[in-house]
Amino acid sequence: MHRDGHDPENIQPEDILCDFCARPTWAMDVPSIEGHHGSILCSDCLDQAWGVLVGDGAGLTGEDTWKCTMCLETREPPWWESPTQAEARVCRRCVKQAGGALHKNRDWDWQKPPSD
Repeated sequence: MHRDGHDPENIQPEDILCDFCARPTWAMDVPSIEGHHGSILCSDCLDQAWGVLVGDGAGLTGEDTWKCTMCLETREPPWWESPTQAEARVCRRCVKQAGGALHKNRDWDWQKPPSD
């Protein structure tokens, strides 16, 4: 996600926002994962999504299918939905892939949240 009013010809770190909480992840040097077409999932949102989809094994299941914000693929439930950004949802597969990538990244001290 990009900040409203950004210059597409001159993207700055503060222009790059998490699609799920809208905070400027690059400007704040927040661990994050980039999805397709520039979608961003920050580590705080990943923690929440991991807890629901991987830890609890639950998630949102209201509709039959939904397009994941990260992979842009139509998925069946469950998903994690942003509490603040309308229609921002991430599938379990993307949460697991993002968690694995951040966990292995030596530049960040991100650990997979413990399962209950």
